[in-house]
Amino acid sequence: MSEVAGLKKDLSRRMEGAVEVLHKEFTGLRTGRASVSLLEPVMVDAYGSQVPLNQVASVSVPESRMLSVQVWDKSMVKSVEKAIRDAGLGLNPAADGTLVRVPIPALNEERRSELTKVAGKYAEQAKISVRNVRRDGMDQLKKWEKDSVISQDELHSEEKEIQKITDKVIEDIDKSLAHKEQEIMQV
Repeated sequence: MSEVAGLKKDLSRRMEGAVEVLHKEFTGLRTGRASVSLLEPVMVDAYGSQVPLNQVASVSVPESRMLSVQVWDKSMVKSVEKAIRDAGLGLNPAADGTLVRVPIPALNEERRSELTKVAGKYAEQAKISVRNVRRDGMDQLKKWEKDSVISQDELHSEEKEIQKITDKVIEDIDKSLAHKEQEIMQV
């Protein structure tokens, strides 16, 4: 029976991992407020290769609609500025010595609508991941039942348990999505 308990624990862990990935993706979606995580996907052309922005500069939030990027090497300022501008985030950085200021523009209605669609896609991907984990668990239970590790009754009760875990995680994803959509649509 401990194999089943271990399986459920592993499935829960993997499903929660999908939710964590979703939350990370959500932090990258702009809501009109400055956030350090907004610049996480930015890659800078530095010393002949692409490196994450946080390896050539530090990012801070001096005010609610402004990001401040302190570039450590003065020769990298232009590259950092270009990388932020070209990252497809709709941002227009301005350099001032080794400091790059990134004002966060207000979101218009069309952009808000686009962001809610992107959030919906992220949530759907998380649900697909969770369902794949559930399927793996169900397949393992059926294999154990076939190999006489568990009885048919245990198979049915454990399938119901795994479905309950799945339903709860999917409900958490839906709540996260609703919260993110509300956050995006707030003026």
